[in-house]
Amino acid sequence: MSKFKIMLLALIAILTIGVLAACGSDSEEETDNNEEANASETDDGSDETEDTSTEEDSEVSDELEGTVAIDGSGTVYPLMSKLAEEYMVNEQPNVSVEVSRAGTSAGFEKFLAEDGTDFNDASRPIKEEEQAKADELGIEVMEIKTALDGLTIVINPENDWAKELTAEQVEDIFLGNVTKWSEIDSEWPDEEIQTYGPNENHGTYEFFYEVILEEQDLVDSIDLQQEYSTLVTLVSEDKNAIGYFGFGYYDNNQDQVQAVGIDFGDGAVVPSLETIGEEGPYADYTRPVFTYLNVNNAQEKPEVYDYAVYVGESINEFAGETGFAPLPDDEQQAQLEEIQAIQ
Repeated sequence: MSKFKIMLLALIAILTIGVLAACGSDSEEETDNNEEANASETDDGSDETEDTSTEEDSEVSDELEGTVAIDGSGTVYPLMSKLAEEYMVNEQPNVSVEVSRAGTSAGFEKFLAEDGTDFNDASRPIKEEEQAKADELGIEVMEIKTALDGLTIVINPENDWAKELTAEQVEDIFLGNVTKWSEIDSEWPDEEIQTYGPNENHGTYEFFYEVILEEQDLVDSIDLQQEYSTLVTLVSEDKNAIGYFGFGYYDNNQDQVQAVGIDFGDGAVVPSLETIGEEGPYADYTRPVFTYLNVNNAQEKPEVYDYAVYVGESINEFAGETGFAPLPDDEQQAQLEEIQAIQ
């Protein structure tokens, strides 16, 4: 081979290597760019899509619709009404929580029925015959203790003589053993005592009759009313009036009625959030209040279950402002776990 040919082949080889090197570099750069672009697209695109999908799924799963039907105790009504309002505003705006107040016994009639209410508020425990009806209908019932209430004896604001009474004097008044104030104390007015209270639809009536009066008949002249607001008005307009209802109705109407301090044997105790309690100084007139849940409905309708959990979580937060003493924290937590175990 001539020296010229050898030089020519060497030059071609050098050029070929250069071209290949350049192509390889471009290819690697392109590959790197593509991978980077793909990575960028993945981070900014597919990941975002995945996040959005998860968020949307979460929003969908968190959003509930439907109606929760509650009836029952007028005493428990302020607490359950407040819970319903907070739930609809801050938790599930597409769920309508409808709270009525037919009274404990009347409410149980609506609760223990086919297609009955989801909850029944009660100012007394469920009765044996009511539980038997639930069993007959196949309705599983869960008792949820919501708060503690203090039965409050109220008088007219102008009554400046009976601000303190013994428990025995209260019984004498509502049994009709005394009919005039002067029969309790000769220095008190020689005027007829006018008695007022909630009617038989209310658990408060039953608590007063069964626990306070030990099932002795109330005085015949007592004026029994369905609406607590009516009782407040009647007592506020009658100087010789004396009535009873839950602490919350007194607490919200202190400009119209005054509470009587009750002497259970150790001096008069005025009901308050501090004295009301099952172990407190007002224990003799303290009672737990409840709402009863239709467990079948909670298992079938997510909105009913969700509201039941909300009640279990939030009752103590709103008890005080609606006139009830809260439950001990460990009791509330144990009850919440029982509700959560439904599903």
